[in-house]
Amino acid sequence: MLAGMRDALARGRVILGRLTTAVLLLQILSVVALSLKKKLRKKKRKLRKFPITKPEPIDVSGDEVTVYTYGEHVFDAMIEAIDAAEDHVFFETYIWKGDAEGLRFRSALARAADRGVRVHAVWDEFANLVVPRKFYRGIPATINTMPHPAFPLPWSPRSWGRDHRKLLTVDGRIGFIGGYNIGSLYATGWRDTHARVVGDGVAELENAFVDFWNMHPSKVRDRIEHDTQREWEPSVRVHRNTPRIQVYPIRNMYLEAIDRASQHIWLTHAYLIPDDDLVAALRDAVRRGVDVRIIVPARSNHVVADWLSRGFYSELLRSGIRLFLYQGAMVHSKTATIDGRWSTIGTANLDRLSLLGNYEVNLEITDEDVAAYMESVFLTDESNCIEVSEDRWRERSIVAKGTELFLSPWRPLF
Repeated sequence: MLAGMRDALARGRVILGRLTTAVLLLQILSVVALSLKKKLRKKKRKLRKFPITKPEPIDVSGDEVTVYTYGEHVFDAMIEAIDAAEDHVFFETYIWKGDAEGLRFRSALARAADRGVRVHAVWDEFANLVVPRKFYRGIPATINTMPHPAFPLPWSPRSWGRDHRKLLTVDGRIGFIGGYNIGSLYATGWRDTHARVVGDGVAELENAFVDFWNMHPSKVRDRIEHDTQREWEPSVRVHRNTPRIQVYPIRNMYLEAIDRASQHIWLTHAYLIPDDDLVAALRDAVRRGVDVRIIVPARSNHVVADWLSRGFYSELLRSGIRLFLYQGAMVHSKTATIDGRWSTIGTANLDRLSLLGNYEVNLEITDEDVAAYMESVFLTDESNCIEVSEDRWRERSIVAKGTELFLSPWRPLF
């Protein structure tokens, strides 16, 4: 009898193992099929103009903050700053394409180095695997470079995080931070948000770069011996997610700000895959009478992230959270504004990869003028959206519902 039970258990484990393997293979095939469909659709899609908000410098306790919502505008401002550099340039990006815009930045950095300016450049190798190697081989030796390794050590979890940051500082007086990667598509085809800071607050961004550089020592790379003096109570604050030391303050920043909200919470995010605590915080805010709105792309550049994100829509809509789908372009912003007082602009998405995995940087500003500007940006973006109602979402196809459920086990990986 015992032998029969053992045989039955053994057969059960084999069947369970085969079922698990089959489900995993089907999920992988679904991901591949969705990606191929996305690629074919992308070839047929035409770029469409979208509304933008004119950049305006805003005084924030002595610092000047300018918010950009169009790639060409911020890229021009960044190149202008690099061309005016006299002492040093710290440049860091997640994606650095080898196209016309990428070459433009490479040339500007090379010109600065030729003038005797200390130039340091960082990019993420994994994010740029599709970029021809000759583009990076063309970076002059006068530029100090640090490509973040594409494949970290498997046995060292602290090395797993991708460098998802996008920042630039020049001479300790001008700094840029936000969602824009470097490439021609991002100059005209994507709706993103970047901020320029002029003044003492740049020291916060500069320190973030120096710490990252020095945290990854190498025999072929010198440390940056740069003593950045920072204020104890800066007008603009910088929060950094740092996998190497397992510190992730950006998630806490969001949770704290959401908990303080009494009027409205307006979020714009490329990839919305929040954890349970973030969902609960937003739901509690609605119960307090807070107007919670979220803008996400109708279709992002990552089809799997879209399907995983849609799995949250029913719960969010039932909670009274309003969802808006951005039309005709990829909205890649990582921003929020709350109660006409608080705003954040940065590189972190509302997903696990950004909040608990990648190197990220977010600017936090408590200022009514900046918040008013960010509200105008949000409303401009909202004018290019379609709102999703709970009834309409409930009527989506059975295939769509099944796909969301089938892929839901992948959420912890995003």
